[in-house]
Amino acid sequence: MRIKKFMPLNVTANAHCAPTFGKFFDDFFKGEFPTTETTNRHTGVNISESDADFLIEVALPGMEKGDFDVNVEAGVLTISAEKKVENTDEGENNGRKYTRKEFGFTSFKRSFYLPENVNSDDITANYNNGILSLSLPKIVKEEAKPKTIEIS
Repeated sequence: MRIKKFMPLNVTANAHCAPTFGKFFDDFFKGEFPTTETTNRHTGVNISESDADFLIEVALPGMEKGDFDVNVEAGVLTISAEKKVENTDEGENNGRKYTRKEFGFTSFKRSFYLPENVNSDDITANYNNGILSLSLPKIVKEEAKPKTIEIS
């Protein structure tokens, strides 16, 4: 048995139902109501390492500090962001009143397993110019000094 993704508005599978509701609404609203936000955010993440720390940079323009939630639990660092946008436009043109209300929702969530050498108590975060930067300091281990053991 083969598992197939359920697609109720598939044009090829439902050719007898032309036009499908999905295509109808896509065509109807195409270009009429421009949106400023997307509900499916694919964002870039850069991870770099130095002798002192790891640096995680996440590109999330248009957000504010309060939109983010960063936490560490059981050795997993989770970065999430959520923003809701609502715009209302009202006016009159050629004797006709109009109202347009648009809303959008953007969310992002990404988790990372932390290496054992990260000091999770001292992680810091900064958001500047659309980039969330997290510094994950490494645990400084003292090198084991050679020790001579006397035999008795």
